Amino acid sequence: MVVGYLRAHGAREPEDLASEVFVAVVRGLAEFSGDETGFRSWVFVIAHRRLLDERRSHSRHPVGPAPSETLDTAVAGVEDQALANLSIEDIRVLLSRLSDDQRDVLLLRIVAGLTVEEVAEVVGKRAGAVKALQRRGLASLARTIAKQAIPL
Repeated sequence: MVVGYLRAHGAREPEDLASEVFVAVVRGLAEFSGDETGFRSWVFVIAHRRLLDERRSHSRHPVGPAPSETLDTAVAGVEDQALANLSIEDIRVLLSRLSDDQRDVLLLRIVAGLTVEEVAEVVGKRAGAVKALQRRGLASLARTIAKQAIPL
């Protein structure tokens, strides 16, 4: 899930960045306290921060297109199945039309499978703000898909 999140965000080397995330997880494991849900949120907080660090360090160099791969997500419902049929590049084009906050929220909710409260912790916003960003992001994606007749 971490690699899928990083890849969908356009990380230059998602596998390498995920490695950095898990090195940070191992280093900080002694200080972590909480349950499984808290652990997953904590891992995505680290992933989100590493992604922001990468963006800052590479802000002067454009990111090239990622290979056209499908997301590694569990297919549970119709929405998940439709997402699984899209390539990473198709998803990146759709997500590029969203605000950064909407994109972060949707990726953490869909790819990472985090709850609204967990996403709020990762992005540093209130749960109500996360719900609003999710609703607006999904509405924007629906309009784009309907307007462009993107095949799912």
